[in-house]
Amino acid sequence: MTTLAKGGNTAVQVGAVRVVVGWQQGAGVPDVDCTALLLDAAGKVRGDNDMVFYNQPKHPSGAVVHDGKQQAGGWGYDAVSADLRTVEPGVDRIVVAASADGGSFGQVPGLHATVYDTATGAEIARFTEMRATTETAFVVGELYRRQGAWKFRAVGQGWDTGLAGLATAFGISISEEAVAPAAPAPAVPEQRPGVRFTKGEERLPAADRQRLNLRKQQVLVSLAKRGAAGIRARVIVVLDASGSMHRLYKSGIVSQAVERMAAVAAQLDDDGTMQVWAFADLARQLPDLTIAEMPGWLAAQTPKRPSGVGGSNNEASVIDQVRRWTAANPVPDPTLVLFFSDGGVHRNAEIERQLRDAASEPTFWQFIGLGKGNYGILERFDRMAGRVVDNVGFFAVDDISKVSDAELYDRLLGEFPTWIPEVRRLGILR
Repeated sequence: MTTLAKGGNTAVQVGAVRVVVGWQQGAGVPDVDCTALLLDAAGKVRGDNDMVFYNQPKHPSGAVVHDGKQQAGGWGYDAVSADLRTVEPGVDRIVVAASADGGSFGQVPGLHATVYDTATGAEIARFTEMRATTETAFVVGELYRRQGAWKFRAVGQGWDTGLAGLATAFGISISEEAVAPAAPAPAVPEQRPGVRFTKGEERLPAADRQRLNLRKQQVLVSLAKRGAAGIRARVIVVLDASGSMHRLYKSGIVSQAVERMAAVAAQLDDDGTMQVWAFADLARQLPDLTIAEMPGWLAAQTPKRPSGVGGSNNEASVIDQVRRWTAANPVPDPTLVLFFSDGGVHRNAEIERQLRDAASEPTFWQFIGLGKGNYGILERFDRMAGRVVDNVGFFAVDDISKVSDAELYDRLLGEFPTWIPEVRRLGILR
């Protein structure tokens, strides 16, 4: 990552970027809105469509998108994304600017801009020394072409005439009424390289949405390490609800784990829905977790063990139920089952039979051990011959709440991407 001084520039050697403007929120601090302007070689827009902002969140070419606002930990964020590979030839520069509502940028503490690689979430450049004073519209930086390649320059210059003045300076005829502050536009639910926008995520509280998107970025990083950044999959979560899990439900660890799994589902499948099962002696499918309603779902389903399933362990029963459900509800993508257990596995022969039979199905079973319990056959599947393909992964952690997202997603997604090409080769997945 390069830290840029005002006027500094750096090469952009990736296909798509996200420019995030951040500021510290507080009483009396103006709100900030991001804008992108696509300029020709003369430094002017070619038409009103070349201005991308909250009232016009997507350029007709699809190359530049206003991502929408987020907030977390007392900070506000607004962002625009650009797929540099699809920017029209007539566009020479993409100016990233911001406007302040209710004051000047001199009243906005911590103003900074960060450029991210959309595909990996890695930081490319950061610009923090903007030295704003009376400006109400501010160019934070620009992406520009130089000898067939793209670069980013830290600009840090502005106007005291707001968004209308900024737009006019670049050739857009626009009235103050047309750019009056409005509610942030929801993120466009489109699929493009990098972090996926998920159906319903715009309805989440801002802090929850920020956390979800940071985790989706980390999921993408873990997949990219394995050359699998673009894969899609249906994600199912299975929760141990046996009596020994009582403490993990009561302490909130199960709730936190499910929220972290929802980010995997949101990145791998943008339909905004994840199926969930609970099991003990019996198996029970819980209501689907939808991203839009995630806080309410967690509050309703995870403060205590799901009822009506008994207290002992019968992993084979829930495996059978999930297999029947996936067979009755086929999708063109593979299915990833994230299966949580705190041990006490004893129906080894039944589990082995189920998972051996499941090896010819387009489903990968990733088991996560919570604690130091007896995991029986689950720990031995990696060494077990006689299956058409290795369809099971397993790892255990002492305390999942102390495992970072980076480590957790690396371990969750360690084997799944290598399984996909093998089941495609075998014709199990087409």
